[in-house]
Amino acid sequence: MGSRGHYRYHWQSHNVKQSGVDDMVLLSKITEDSIVENLKKRYMDDYIFTYIGPVLISVNPFKQMPYFSEKEVEMYQGAAPYENPPHIYALADHMYRNMVIDRENQCVIISGESGAGKTVAAKYIMGYISRISGGGPKVQHVKDIILQSNPLLEAFGNAKTVRNNNSSRFGKYFEIQFSPGGEPDGGKISNFLLEKSRVVMRNPGERSFHIFYQLIEGANAEQRSNLGITSLEYYYYLNQSGSYKVDDINDKSDFQETIHAMNVIGIFSDEQAMVLQIVAGVLHLGNITFKESGNYAAVESEEFLAFPAFLLGINQNRLKEKLTSRQMDSKWGGKSESINVTLNVEQACYTRDALSKALHARVFDFLVDSINKAMEKDHEEYNIGVLDIYGFEIFQKNGFEQFCINFVNEKLQQIFIELTLKAEQEEYIQEGIKWTPIDYFNNKIVCDLIESKVNPPGIMSILDDVCATMHAVGEGADQTLLQKLRMQIGTHDHFNSWNQGFIVHHYAGKVSYDVDGFCERNRDVLFTDLIELMQSSEIPFIKALFPESLQAEKKGRPTTAGSKIKKQANDLVSTLMKCTPHYIRCIKPNETKKPKDWEESRVKHQVEYLGLKENIRVRRAGYAYRRIFRKFLNRYAILTKESWASWHGDEKQGVLHLLRSVNIDPDQFQLGRTKVFIKAPESLFLLEETRERKYDGFARTIQKAWRKYTARKRYVQMREEASDLLLNRKERRRHSINRNFVGDYIGMDDRPELRKFVGKREKIDFADTVTKYDRRFKGIKRDLILTPKCVYLIGREKVKQGPEKGQVREVMKRRIEVERITAVSASTMQDDFIILHEQEYDSLLECTFKTEFISLLAKRFEERTQRKLPLKFSNTLDLKLKKENWGPWSAGGSRQVQFLQGQGDMAILKPSSKTLQVSIGPGLPKNSRPSKKNFVQSGAISRQQSSFPVRAAPAPPGTTSHNSVHNSVHHRPAPGYLQAQPKGTGSKMERPSLPQPHSINKERNQRLQPNLDFLRVPDQGAAGIQRQMTNRPPPGGGRPKPAPKPKPQMPQCKALYAYDAQDTDELSFNADDVIEIVREVSWFRGRLQKAISEV
Repeated sequence: MGSRGHYRYHWQSHNVKQSGVDDMVLLSKITEDSIVENLKKRYMDDYIFTYIGPVLISVNPFKQMPYFSEKEVEMYQGAAPYENPPHIYALADHMYRNMVIDRENQCVIISGESGAGKTVAAKYIMGYISRISGGGPKVQHVKDIILQSNPLLEAFGNAKTVRNNNSSRFGKYFEIQFSPGGEPDGGKISNFLLEKSRVVMRNPGERSFHIFYQLIEGANAEQRSNLGITSLEYYYYLNQSGSYKVDDINDKSDFQETIHAMNVIGIFSDEQAMVLQIVAGVLHLGNITFKESGNYAAVESEEFLAFPAFLLGINQNRLKEKLTSRQMDSKWGGKSESINVTLNVEQACYTRDALSKALHARVFDFLVDSINKAMEKDHEEYNIGVLDIYGFEIFQKNGFEQFCINFVNEKLQQIFIELTLKAEQEEYIQEGIKWTPIDYFNNKIVCDLIESKVNPPGIMSILDDVCATMHAVGEGADQTLLQKLRMQIGTHDHFNSWNQGFIVHHYAGKVSYDVDGFCERNRDVLFTDLIELMQSSEIPFIKALFPESLQAEKKGRPTTAGSKIKKQANDLVSTLMKCTPHYIRCIKPNETKKPKDWEESRVKHQVEYLGLKENIRVRRAGYAYRRIFRKFLNRYAILTKESWASWHGDEKQGVLHLLRSVNIDPDQFQLGRTKVFIKAPESLFLLEETRERKYDGFARTIQKAWRKYTARKRYVQMREEASDLLLNRKERRRHSINRNFVGDYIGMDDRPELRKFVGKREKIDFADTVTKYDRRFKGIKRDLILTPKCVYLIGREKVKQGPEKGQVREVMKRRIEVERITAVSASTMQDDFIILHEQEYDSLLECTFKTEFISLLAKRFEERTQRKLPLKFSNTLDLKLKKENWGPWSAGGSRQVQFLQGQGDMAILKPSSKTLQVSIGPGLPKNSRPSKKNFVQSGAISRQQSSFPVRAAPAPPGTTSHNSVHNSVHHRPAPGYLQAQPKGTGSKMERPSLPQPHSINKERNQRLQPNLDFLRVPDQGAAGIQRQMTNRPPPGGGRPKPAPKPKPQMPQCKALYAYDAQDTDELSFNADDVIEIVREVSWFRGRLQKAISEV
């Protein structure tokens, strides 16, 4: 887990100076000035993240930072808290792991003022979780929707403000839903308070929603013609603020990204066309202007009615009628009567704007519903919520929207206080933990000022009362609101009034609100005339956006925008309180939106109202980690035998037992009534590291057993496949049929002089020393190497000139590409001779491990040529010779090898001028197959074996090793073969060790049949097995054995820790084992209970 290998580096820890402190809990002085100074140091060195305990502080760098790549994902994935420098990936990983391990819903609350980087932080969290969580195609589809929902909703819900070029003008709570295995398989978006008024008006220097500019810049010629797209300046809704372009936004490319996002989410092309048609229709609606005509409104230029009516699928005359008049219901004496009321210019403009705002808002809701339907799952299991909501705002003129936005931020601040400062202190008291209380500002008093219903009523309640008594457009309603506010809450400590509005003392500072338009925007009523107009559209998509039933009689007060946002905010709070919360506090360093620009006073103000100082003080006085006893026992049960797999007994005593097992100082933890509290993060790291070591050890044991099992299975398969090639075609040697395949018998890894002939990345399938016979049947030593591409024959020659004259060097004698081999020939007897047939000339080889070589060659041949390797079995084999450039052999010619029935397991060679006769005794029957039983027994091999490979077909000791073949000579071993080992030693390769005679019971002796002896692998090992039929007398003629010489005293060492061997040439030992040092080279060679290996 965590960072390993080449990933153990970081942009904040690799050859760089330390900038401030990573965790501000470690600050020597806890003041606003020291916090600001620490943040400034880090910000100026491009370190934008800092911790306060588990809370992440993020400073907007106003540039792209380099540390959000795959390397950082790898580094933080599964890493322990504080193992790496602060990063948003660390928080995201911690949140994800908690959900998977604790089976609890998680949420992250991202707060800060507008332009502080909240939306970007949310994107990084969703991107990280998407990258580290697994899953198949369905899960990947959900991940794609999660990631693509961002650009789509930003296009329709984000805009440039004077404080932020990509400001979220809506709030969203994105729940990523997971399966029990941690794969994201669903999701849900809840959106809050879209700032609809931005469609029709905004402050100077700001823009409307991005989608309007994207459409105009990115539409193709056909779209421009069909939708009536011209220039940005043409549209009244866009030209009133005088801002069209943004430096770091490319509207044209963003438009393509928006279209791509709709495709990924599953919005069909015809629906996409309808969405863009409505966007264009809204722009054209804004160009309809009105003039006074007899104190009433009339459309100034009716030609501007045509395009919006066409795009929205409605009648042009009906559109004009509904914009300039309104149908009102009048009730008198139990009777109702409809009256057409003609509107004035101001009312007509209001009606036009109301229709435009409703169209955009309902398209936005359609997009959110489309995303939710694409990610919908049958039932919720676990989820991670990401809250990305508009930040605290203070503008030159602050209206109803800013009031709602700041109210939601006030509620989020209250959650932060409830769940960190207040909840933490109350938890210590409830658990009986010794604690020094910390003073802090609780902003509940401000929340009550805004949302309280009675005694005294809050601002929103008074606003709803005023709106309930309004008629049509109430010109004096806003002043009535101001008067009532002064009367009912004028004495509140956090409220002041002024001639055009009121002031609220928010947690982030004083904000003055202009009441102009408050009541009208709070009513948020779409008149029934406009709903009827849109329901008359010829376009089904647009009709579906207005599903209201106008016949249903409404009872009670209509729902206002203020009551909606209040309900949404309280629902959001209750949702967040059910999750395990995590916090990101975003800070905006300047108003210039430029990197490395630091405004001291602005940052200090944010540090103050975010309560960072109080947060640090509470953290310093408190405990870094707390867990209920049961969950603590579940997580760390693996640390001791007594607690694994479950603790039987009092949970509190179990926790104490675990803490003592890792020697944590008693002053570093306290046990409450239901929870354990650990003070220092270092103590937690110790627990986590010990837990990781335990899991790592068990994982190694499981891996070792699994690898051993799969290796055995693979060897059985390889042996059977090889045996099948020779089945019923060739006799088998007694001791070769059940041996294990090693592949590399000459140690190529340690033979650079041989390795240089092979390609750098070529795998060695087979390597062994063989005997190659020339045209005169003279045997010469060669190293035979097989790779997936070629067969190599490496020989030795003396250097004839130069500084190395006289020295023996390895030379390439032959290189045959696998696909150029035409066939392989062998006899039907048990000998080791094979002929490699190639187009140019053949090679006669004597290879001890011929079965293994042929099987591997056949496999590679089939891979390269897509056909089977031709194998020929005959007792008369023809050998094609190489053409020489001189002498009697220039014509090439051929030779013949004849195989005759002889005696014994040793091959007797009789060469003549053009024929080589090989006589050998009968071997095992041609239908012999390897035994699986013996292979399984080979798993019981002990480590009391030497470190050279198995040889299944050795030569007898004492045989001659001439370089020429006489008329009648015994078969000799190839030079370099290892000799037989004394009894009691053997190969380190896996093979069965025979039981001692006294351990074999009578019943087993009776069951064993003599003809099954060939199934056993002899104790001596392959390389030293004696192939001879004669019984030799014991050495020394039966004289008494002399007393053995005393063994020299070897140096010894004692093991302090246990160690599991990681490779075949390493030694496993336990703590306190005594190891005898046999030899010291680059590694120590040691002996433990007769097992010799590297230490």
